[in-house]
Amino acid sequence: MAKTDKRTPTQTWTSTQAYIMAVICLLLGCAVGYLLRGSAPGGTAPAAAEQTQAPAGMGGGMGMGQRAPSPEQMKAMADKQSEPLREQLRSRPNDAALLAQVGNMYYDAQVFTEAIDYYKHALAVEPKNDNVRTDMATAMFYLGHVDDALTEINRALKDAPKNSNALFNRGIFKWQGKMDAKGAIADWEQLLKENPNYEKADEVKQRIAQAKLHQNIKPGQKTNKPAM
Repeated sequence: MAKTDKRTPTQTWTSTQAYIMAVICLLLGCAVGYLLRGSAPGGTAPAAAEQTQAPAGMGGGMGMGQRAPSPEQMKAMADKQSEPLREQLRSRPNDAALLAQVGNMYYDAQVFTEAIDYYKHALAVEPKNDNVRTDMATAMFYLGHVDDALTEINRALKDAPKNSNALFNRGIFKWQGKMDAKGAIADWEQLLKENPNYEKADEVKQRIAQAKLHQNIKPGQKTNKPAM
């Protein structure tokens, strides 16, 4: 994930680890949702479903009669999947790219507390990595830490003002976390200005149109206007 280190793990996945990853992807519904990972190229790798739209559960790719795994089961699967990388960290504890990779695995399994911990360690090594900081902010938002999420994503955008995924997510934070429709619109309009070829431009335009319907709605005020 870190920009300055593109090394890949030296260990290969076993069939068991590959199976665990497949299970995680299936149960997450291939992570179809709203918020975007900072490192997603072109904004094409969305994270888990937005907290205010749907719970941070895993209903997306599951068949009838299947039960979502418990948080403990998800953590156990992420622990198993990330084990080879965590073993490498024993000898390379300050490898920012490796730390971020492990953080991503916990993030994708919705074990956000663990993900944040690894992202913090990665940022201690590379504090200006805007993609990792965007991911950490998004994990914080999923945990309901809206103010912390905004603080971190503001810092990411200070380091990289044109980071499209960070702008997209900050708009979500403002609207869904603070009921700041005007702030969300400003972020999304800036995103389109800075990156007119953004792959999710049509979705951003739809969100702007929706947010404009809510610009004058105050917290707690009832409305019949559709939300996101």
